[in-house]
Amino acid sequence: MSDNVEKYIKRKVHKGMSTKISQKFIDAGLEKIRACINCGTCTGSCPSGRRTAYRTRSAIRKALTGDESVLEDIDIWMCSTCYYCYERCPRDIPVTDMIIKLRNIAVEEGFILDSHFTLASDIFYATGHGVPANDPEAHKQWRALRESYGLPPLPPTVHSYPEAVKECQTLMNEVGFRALLDNAAKLKAKRKAEAEKIAKEKTEEEKK
Repeated sequence: MSDNVEKYIKRKVHKGMSTKISQKFIDAGLEKIRACINCGTCTGSCPSGRRTAYRTRSAIRKALTGDESVLEDIDIWMCSTCYYCYERCPRDIPVTDMIIKLRNIAVEEGFILDSHFTLASDIFYATGHGVPANDPEAHKQWRALRESYGLPPLPPTVHSYPEAVKECQTLMNEVGFRALLDNAAKLKAKRKAEAEKIAKEKTEEEKK
């Protein structure tokens, strides 16, 4: 009988369950997550969910129950932060703020997407801009567009005052932004090394 149970009854095994996520919500003043009745209004309202696999209710439920797999779920990055779910929630739960908090926790745990890490580290930290426009060739269309409106080709930001980049980086260092990115990179590299080790061991086992 036990063999049949193992063979035919599949049970979902969660990688990790803890109160860590919910406690971080409480620490951030978002304890209202506990008022969620899992009605699905957020999911039904979500424009992103109509076009992707993102399900708001599922993400909030996992966070509430402490299912840590939600942190490595790419779907939490599909939220466009339109606040539609926030407006329609019957319990007035700040759903969008909670998804943003989930993303913050994911980054702290090293589950930041490669594209986001590159943007944050190689562009935002390095240049002080989320969308740089200081390359005369690659960004000449943006420069021309600004000039067509009677604006200078570069905005009056660090692009016009490159010496201010160091000041921006000092601020980001002081608030822990650089340390956050460095820790995320360290955790990502560690997980990648572990995954490669497991894959190698599996390959060697199969060869025997």
